[in-house]
Amino acid sequence: MPFMPVTDSMFLLVESREHPMHVGGLQLFKKPEGAGPDYLSELRRGLLAEENIRTAFRRRPARPVNTLGYTSWATDAELDLDYHFRHSALPQPGRIRELLELTSRWHSTLLDRHRPLWEIHLIEGLRDGRFAMYSKIHHALMDGVSALRHLQGTLSNDPAARDCPPPWGSRLSQDAKQNGRAPVSVFKSAGKALGQVAGLAPAAYRVAGEAFREHTLTLPMQAPKTMLNVPIGGARRFAAQSWPLERVRAIAKSTGMSRNDVVLAMCSGALRDYLIEQRALPDVPLVAMVPVSMRKRSDSGEAAGNNIGALLCNLGTDKADPADRLKVINRSMQDGKRIFSGLTPLQALLLSGINVAQLGISTIPGVVNNTRPPFNIVISNVPGPRDQLYWNGAALDGIYPASVLLDGQALNFTLTSNAGNLDFGITGCRRSVPHLQRLLTHLDTALAELEQATRS
Repeated sequence: MPFMPVTDSMFLLVESREHPMHVGGLQLFKKPEGAGPDYLSELRRGLLAEENIRTAFRRRPARPVNTLGYTSWATDAELDLDYHFRHSALPQPGRIRELLELTSRWHSTLLDRHRPLWEIHLIEGLRDGRFAMYSKIHHALMDGVSALRHLQGTLSNDPAARDCPPPWGSRLSQDAKQNGRAPVSVFKSAGKALGQVAGLAPAAYRVAGEAFREHTLTLPMQAPKTMLNVPIGGARRFAAQSWPLERVRAIAKSTGMSRNDVVLAMCSGALRDYLIEQRALPDVPLVAMVPVSMRKRSDSGEAAGNNIGALLCNLGTDKADPADRLKVINRSMQDGKRIFSGLTPLQALLLSGINVAQLGISTIPGVVNNTRPPFNIVISNVPGPRDQLYWNGAALDGIYPASVLLDGQALNFTLTSNAGNLDFGITGCRRSVPHLQRLLTHLDTALAELEQATRS
């Protein structure tokens, strides 16, 4: 049985009814020209006949019920695809509103640990003629970056292609890739890791010096307590919308800052307006945890597991001027990146273990209510496809990530680039974050204000 790394088993250990630990995504597609009324039924029937199944999609915990922890994976030789790949229809009138309500319910439910930890729903009934697909996979199997890369690996840039694999397959099987690669010695790999760990103490000393002597880094436990940092329930709300990437790119170019800085400023402005609306804006700035992928650009979509670091960013929500908030964000991110640039991936991963600590500590009763949050919100910007992609002739029209929430972290922004758009997915605790959809309006307002502030 394959060994389960601690970074993966952790997501199974902390999962509960209130804390489903799967990542998800909602994709929208335009049907190919000439698609008939049975298009989706025929598409599903053809995909179910495919036998190329990635190893990760056959894995389930060897011990479905936690006793002494999760240490290994079992492989499901008789995968029941009819269970995992489902065909659903929206209630009338088939608006995006109904689609998001359905996605919210699906994203709230736990995956069955006696089966491989994923589900995919093919959805028809949108009144504009498009169809959707909602997928979710346990964080123990894939992080958000590897899940998106896998999705891209099943798509094509050729609208005429009809040989795209199903979402649980791939154009090149993982086993074939591994068989073509020379095996790496466990001892060699362990020795390399130990060498990096040995350098952790001086790296930590340098980080501490930067933080305490020069006061440039945003540190854990500096974040204010807000209405978003409370114990959560298991029910979720999900909202999604797209904005033209060119608008963000233009602001970045005119200010000399990164596109991610502009995205963080959008989120900062939206959070400020939302909290003012709720009469809950603190006097000190909110702090965002910004995940940073430690995967190399050369890593293919076959990569699974988890390999994520984290930076803390001052969002400048105490400042009314959008341009001032953008400057604060840029300075905070530059300081964090400068420290990380001198570390090996493993050292950066260990020193950014804020999210690991949060996962373990936030589930202890009383911790969230009696301590300051290490950060207020998670904001993830995951690179997506640069060109228009197709799935068996259907044009990909939107990718909206749905993420994990934790006690003390009732709201999450995750976005991805998709050809000429930025696609935002907002996940919130249904009980703790009222009127979640208002954040979409505030994001739109924040982008317009940034355009005006940086134009003058």
